[in-house]
Amino acid sequence: MLKSLLGAWALAACSARESVAVEEHLGTCGPCAEEALRLRDAVGLLHPAESLDLDPGLRTRVLESCLGRRPPRIPLPEWAAPYDAETARLDALLQDIGDAEWHAPVRLRWFEDDGPVSRKTTVAGVIAHLLAVDGLVGTALGLEDPLGPEAPRVPDPTRRTEAYWRASHVPPTRAVRGPWRDQTHELIRTVSFAGGGSGRLAVEYGVAGAPPGEEGGRSVELPLRDSMVERAFECWIHAEDIADAVDYPYEPPSPRHLHHMIDLAARMLPATLAERRRAGRAAPSRELVAAGAPGRSLRLEVEGVGGGEWFIPLDSPGASGSAECEVAHIALDGVEFCRLAAGHVAPEEAAAGQMGDREAIRDVLLFAAASLSRL
Repeated sequence: MLKSLLGAWALAACSARESVAVEEHLGTCGPCAEEALRLRDAVGLLHPAESLDLDPGLRTRVLESCLGRRPPRIPLPEWAAPYDAETARLDALLQDIGDAEWHAPVRLRWFEDDGPVSRKTTVAGVIAHLLAVDGLVGTALGLEDPLGPEAPRVPDPTRRTEAYWRASHVPPTRAVRGPWRDQTHELIRTVSFAGGGSGRLAVEYGVAGAPPGEEGGRSVELPLRDSMVERAFECWIHAEDIADAVDYPYEPPSPRHLHHMIDLAARMLPATLAERRRAGRAAPSRELVAAGAPGRSLRLEVEGVGGGEWFIPLDSPGASGSAECEVAHIALDGVEFCRLAAGHVAPEEAAAGQMGDREAIRDVLLFAAASLSRL
């Protein structure tokens, strides 16, 4: 009788009285106990355990549902939504970690001069880094610089981070979370009140061509709409760094926000390739064409959620990418492409399908994409 109940017991379909009877029997009957374990293992295969972590797209769906019923009086520009979502996700992670975990070691990684570079810091140091670099967007919007008088005259992310770290009398602690969170909220409020048209505002962002510790070089500017996406991208990447350090599960962004990040990286590739050519790190152009004219192109196919297809001009950043002028084709997963662009995947190790001009593939995907990364 009890043996016939083992299947129902494994499926948790027995009554309370039957479950007690079966479990008492299993304690005294070896063959039935072995059979019960086999049945439980089989049920586990039929019903795999589900993660208790929230879907990264849940917050976006809930907000969309709420706003669909009652539109906001001051709407958030669509291009600022990835930053809003990623900073909220990171803040939720930070809320869950203990005091000791704020001092857990984190190794920040990026790609520089055709090689991997890393810098050791802590969880609190990573948030200090995000606070310092987000300050570039804040000052462009007229907000107070979190670095105050310690801010370098050149708006370079690396120098700003180093200056912030040096200015601290003790290593950053969890106290940095408050200023970082307040600044993210202020950025979101400011761009919301400024409206969608503010997306064209230029944000001076980094310096190219200046040796470390020296001023000069070529100032790089991004429109605010792209800068906000870039900040969302870095927030996600560094949230993963923190999650790895404290052994916390963390998912990629929602598909729509991931697409914004991939699209920005793809649009930045032509200028990055041109910069590498000027520095002698990429093969020279083969067929120069007039600005806006179609030229030799690489087809970048990003698979999975948030993906798409982009034609990258190879010989001039002002040329137009064209399917008719395709000389190479690369296909890879969206998250893999983002981690390559973040310097978290070595160019030679990127899991990508490749076909066509090998030099173009090496220069555009394997090295120009990785060169988008920085501290």
